[in-house]
Amino acid sequence: MRILVVCGAGASSTFVALRLRRAAALAGMPLSASAGSASSLADDLRSTDVVLVGPHLERSLDEIHRLAAPRGVRVVLLPDDIFADSDGSRALALVTAAAPSATGSATAETA
Repeated sequence: MRILVVCGAGASSTFVALRLRRAAALAGMPLSASAGSASSLADDLRSTDVVLVGPHLERSLDEIHRLAAPRGVRVVLLPDDIFADSDGSRALALVTAAAPSATGSATAETA
């Protein structure tokens, strides 16, 4: 599964993506996570299964959903305190909830 973490310029999303990759590796889950910016989102969605949206982009959420929907990309708004998720476990739980069939999880909640 391919995860895109989006923030305004791509800086803070880099940390979330790195921690998410580590958490997935520890859990034995095959996924890739990369960081992106709001300005490159339309292009980046072409190779994405789930997009995690930085909390400061909440105002853009409707537009992100509009861009993602035709491609079947799940969109998850990250909580305000996601940057305190030092081991990536919370971000991984959000991904698992958003796309349970792709991660092999039985979690029923979707974004």
